[in-house]
Amino acid sequence: MTSPRSADVNPGPSRMRIADLHPDLRRAYRWFPRPQVRHAWQRRMVQAALALIPAPRPAEAVRFERIDFAVPGTGVRVFTPAGAPVSAEAPSPESESESRARGALLWLHGGGLVIGDAAQDDAWCARLAERLGIVVVSVEYRLAPEHPFPAPLDDCVAAWQWLQDAAAARGIDPIRIAVGGQSAGGGLAAALAQRLLDDGGPQPAAQLLYCPMLDDRTAARRDLDAVRHFAWTNRDNLVGWSSYLQASPGADVVPDFAVPARRAELSGLPPAWIGVGDIDLFHDEDLAYAEALRGAGVACTVDVVPGAPHGFESIARGADVTHAFHARARAWLGERLAASADA
Repeated sequence: MTSPRSADVNPGPSRMRIADLHPDLRRAYRWFPRPQVRHAWQRRMVQAALALIPAPRPAEAVRFERIDFAVPGTGVRVFTPAGAPVSAEAPSPESESESRARGALLWLHGGGLVIGDAAQDDAWCARLAERLGIVVVSVEYRLAPEHPFPAPLDDCVAAWQWLQDAAAARGIDPIRIAVGGQSAGGGLAAALAQRLLDDGGPQPAAQLLYCPMLDDRTAARRDLDAVRHFAWTNRDNLVGWSSYLQASPGADVVPDFAVPARRAELSGLPPAWIGVGDIDLFHDEDLAYAEALRGAGVACTVDVVPGAPHGFESIARGADVTHAFHARARAWLGERLAASADA
């Protein structure tokens, strides 16, 4: 199921500068403190800061729930539009009707596989639930190196199964559930779609992939270290992939589903949207994966933002270019979930 083909990655500039950024993004990145992940104590500090994020404020438009799973450190955060059922009890006849059924998105946070927390995306998840009228389920998964592959992916599978089991009671159409994520979460979403395809059973309606972390072979390229990409460098990338795989990135063979870009057979996967900046470390591997999907007959929309580095959609939330980017992603997801309902 794996391919030794190397991803084509352009070396890019020797060092990135603020002037390389889109004008809307320069102020945010000028002062952005790049996360430090190379040492365990640095990762613990990041996680401690994330633990201080308060639960989202109650809002009329969206209800929030936190559900912990049996495995410590795993669970889901659920954002439900007002008017949709939230009970885990058997659904009423009204909530079972097609006219009441909603779409849903299973969302996976970023953090290079070694840091991050589902709570970091609460505001985005609530806004998406409100604007599209869908249920958004944000997954808390375990992190490497303490929990390397396949533990994080297993947690995503468990969350998918929970959502499938809860769909009817919550007024969700089980065939209108997409998977998505940002950065490492985008890579996990792509891996989840691959695993679900091979497992059989219900399949995602779509893949919403923000700057996904897809290919360990990028981390194996030491010539990229000098570029010093904004927000996430290739040295950080080496830490992430090494921690997840418990091996040096770029080996001839990796375990099935560990590295989405290594899979040789992509036919049958759900339609995908891949959004990334053109100065993101993951730009070339993301476009290579998009071309591989298309070559396998999978519909794939690519949205490349000039002058945008990694994570700009989170780091520069208020920028006009960010708002436009999110709007295009929402429109695509809304169209895919609507198309699934009509299929």
